[in-house]
Amino acid sequence: MEIAIAILVAAVIFVVKTLKVVPQQSAWVVERLGKFHAALTPGLNYVFPFIDRIAYRHTLKEIPLDVPSQICITKDNTQLQVDGILYFQVTDPRLASYGTSDYIMAITQLAQTTLRSAIGRMELDKTFEERDHINSTVVAALDEAATSWGVKVLRYEIKDLTPPKEILHAMQAQITAEREKRALIATSEGKQQEQINLANGARQAAIAKSEGEKQAAINNAQGQAEAIKAVADANAQAIRAVAQAIEAPGGMDAVNLKVAEKYVEAFGNVAKQGNTLILPGNMAEMGSLVATAMSIVKSQK
Repeated sequence: MEIAIAILVAAVIFVVKTLKVVPQQSAWVVERLGKFHAALTPGLNYVFPFIDRIAYRHTLKEIPLDVPSQICITKDNTQLQVDGILYFQVTDPRLASYGTSDYIMAITQLAQTTLRSAIGRMELDKTFEERDHINSTVVAALDEAATSWGVKVLRYEIKDLTPPKEILHAMQAQITAEREKRALIATSEGKQQEQINLANGARQAAIAKSEGEKQAAINNAQGQAEAIKAVADANAQAIRAVAQAIEAPGGMDAVNLKVAEKYVEAFGNVAKQGNTLILPGNMAEMGSLVATAMSIVKSQK
């Protein structure tokens, strides 16, 4: 009975040592007698107990690696504290196991040295503007070196750039001065545009007023011309009517009668204009005119 139990235990241990289940997105490196034998893929795998052993376990997922912050010196000799994060992925489990003793440390150190070199070629102001350039420089250098380590560097991102407090105060003062400058420029340009708009408005108003006065003068002149023309036409019509009346039978007698009436009327109003009475020198002429007028009236009757 004890022998059976021992055999069963040995069988279970043999099965456990023989069957290996590798998780998804993982790779296990198998060494046979201390030498690389194979890299187990996800799923059920078989190994020889006591001959093969799982030497390394790697994940094939994308791994974010926080690169420790460090002090970098810019081209204009300014200290700058830089903190970043690196994303990489194991592509070759064998190289990741035997290409370097610790590929994570190797990537971290190389990222720091490459970052210091990239920032050392830039001035302080450029480091804030050229983040993408710094990131691509670090990725290119790491990817070239990490190929022999079985690692693919995907991207590098700078999380923070922190200059000294004195530099921060100076930069803030510079930004404030620049904003005040832009505000003054904008205000002056606004006033300039306002004056231009007022001048254009006054010019347009003056032009419109002069055009209105011109049109009014033209209209008045045209109105006066039409009035004069109408009066002249009326006078001409009256003169033609009078001429036709004179040429008609009895027309001249009517004219004489009208003249006599006007003469008598004017003579009758002489005394009403003042205390002085002015009489014509030849009263006989007035009598003859009156007599003529009376004869015309009698003939008409």
